[in-house]
Formats: sequence, structure tokens, C-alpha cells
Amino acid sequence: MMVVPTADRVEPVPDRIVFGMVLFLASEVMFFGALFGAYFFLRVQTPVWPPRDITLDAVEPALATVLLVASSGTMVLAERAAARGDPRRTTALIGVTAVLGLLFVASQIRGWLVDDFGISTNAYGTMFYAMTGFHALHVTAGLVLMVSTLPVALSAIRSGGSLGQLRATAYYWHFVDVVWVALFATLFVLR
Repeated sequence: MMVVPTADRVEPVPDRIVFGMVLFLASEVMFFGALFGAYFFLRVQTPVWPPRDITLDAVEPALATVLLVASSGTMVLAERAAARGDPRRTTALIGVTAVLGLLFVASQIRGWLVDDFGISTNAYGTMFYAMTGFHALHVTAGLVLMVSTLPVALSAIRSGGSLGQLRATAYYWHFVDVVWVALFATLFVLR
């Protein structure tokens, strides 16, 4: 947040990149909302959901969920370290966040390889792979965003500049975490 002085007071102005990320995330809410809407529409229309021949192991996805939620915590700590002006801790915490994210994506890919159904097996398979696949793409994009944001954040720490890009990246990362929690609850708990 930047501070802009006026004639008689100082008014905070949000960083443009943070504002842009919030707008982008609003569109992503609509995108994932459409996927959830399609899933629940099909679920209501189908007598047996998921089909009897589909088995899902929830243990590994639950562990992957813990990793992804923990990565939100390490991202918060990275933001705090950056705000305190600690580049080494910021780098280490973003590294830990990225490793947790990579482990999550690896778990997703492993799950897809061992599932006994595919995207074209039935409507359930189509929705399962569309929802988890688009989410995995978003996590991967978040990892790329993290790696590209780190040098900018380190430069801002050294120069006392704005940490808006790091904050925007953190918002994105927390968003993909929240979406996954909703996906996990939908696909593995509610079924």
C-alpha cells in the first residue's frame, strides 16, 4: 500500500499489482464456480455418483492437502520476513513454499497415473480430471509466479521498495489453497 499525501492528510492507495491480482482472482472464482456448478449439476442428475466402479483413495490427497495448507503458512512467514527486511529468510521460506507446492503437484500426477478411471470414462471422470487438472495448472502457475517474484521481492527488500508483487503472489497462492480445500471436500469427502 502506497501513501499519497493530499493537502490536509495522507491517504493510503493500494498497489496496482495487488489490485490487479484481486480482480484476476475474482475472475478465477467465477471459473472455478462454473466447474463446481457443473459438478453438482451432474451429481444431482445422476442416480449413482460417483459410479460404482470408481474408487478413490483419499489418504494421499489428504496428506497433499496438509502440504498445500502448510505452504500457505510458509508464504505468510515469507511475507513477514520480507516486511522485516530479511532477504535470506524470505528466500528460504519461498523455497519451502515452492517445495511444498511441487510435492502437491507430484502427488496429483501420481494419483492420476494410478486412478482406475480416466477423463473419458464417464461424466464423473470428466469432472474429476477437469477440476483437479485445472487446479494443478493453477498451482504450477503459482510456482512460476513465486520463482519470478523472488528476485523482485529481494530487490524491494534491499531498496526499501514496494512488496506489492510478493503480496499479489501470496494472494494468488492462498487462493489456490482455498480452492483445493473446496475441491478436496467435494471430490473426496462429499463425493
